Amino acid sequence: MIPSLPLAANFAAFMLCAGLVWFAGARLAYLADTLADRFKLAKSLVGLLLLSLATSLPEVATTLSAAVQQSRDLVLNNLFGGIALQTAILAAADFWARGAITNYPRKANHALEATLLVLLLSLAMIVTLLGEPWQMLHIGPGSVLIGAAYAGTIWLLRHYDKASDWVPVDLPDAEVDIPPVAGKISSISDQALIVQTIGACLLILIFGVLLVTFAERIAAQSGLGASFIGVTLLAAATSLPELTTSIAAVRIGAYTMAISNIFGSNLIMLVLVLPADMLFLKGPILREVSPTVTLALSFGIAVTAIYLVGLIVRRKPRVGEIGLDSLLVLLVFVASLFAYFLVR
Repeated sequence: MIPSLPLAANFAAFMLCAGLVWFAGARLAYLADTLADRFKLAKSLVGLLLLSLATSLPEVATTLSAAVQQSRDLVLNNLFGGIALQTAILAAADFWARGAITNYPRKANHALEATLLVLLLSLAMIVTLLGEPWQMLHIGPGSVLIGAAYAGTIWLLRHYDKASDWVPVDLPDAEVDIPPVAGKISSISDQALIVQTIGACLLILIFGVLLVTFAERIAAQSGLGASFIGVTLLAAATSLPELTTSIAAVRIGAYTMAISNIFGSNLIMLVLVLPADMLFLKGPILREVSPTVTLALSFGIAVTAIYLVGLIVRRKPRVGEIGLDSLLVLLVFVASLFAYFLVR
């Protein structure tokens, strides 16, 4: 449907779509924060279920489309490569926080989210290393197991949200400067709030998919390898909504929503393996994966574990404008790019 364009035009279209996704993602964060306040919802739950799902719509569309095209490398490198990238996005959002972002959560929800995410990442790595020796029709039992583990994870997180058996002390105050647009949104009606939220989600879906389309064209015209592009440029394109929503959430002091948005999006990246496996007809999609996939899972575990430590250790030093844990996550992410290039 989109005509062929030269590299410069594709890049310009990519930047235009990126700007529109940035606008829609920032507004969605303000809308989600107002929804949580208006309907007395926990912001961590809103981030985990609403915000993470909405910002993952481009990944959903890209993954299912690539699975239909029988492109195993594109599916897996986009999904698993996006996990370390999205965690690095949370680290980047720390620049807008007043102190280390992991100092603010008042419950153990986020530590539990990180722990369960490490569990699912480890499960995915075990499945890829075993190579899916069995299959049901063309679907591997590993992807089914990951899907079941995700369902159990969401059930546990929803029920744990009401618990209060872990209470930190000496919490910092969330001192923030509320942007004018956030103040205007807080005064609109419930109906307008819901309609605008749906509209922002649709904008993210439409222009997020276009963003991925132009990213793929730039990738093809650049001549770089499919695995390297899938785990870097394509993952970055589909993770742009998480970037803008996380920064916007931190700016208005919704730190728990920002953290749950990223961890929730990463969980969604894992469960998307199941529908992708159903659409991939050449056998189990987690069989005979490239070294990049295993590396992506390893780095996903590493950055999540760093934040898990940061959530447990309440008092930690800052390095300049960000917490030490966020700095380590950024360094590990940069190292992952170098590792992906080496095995491309």
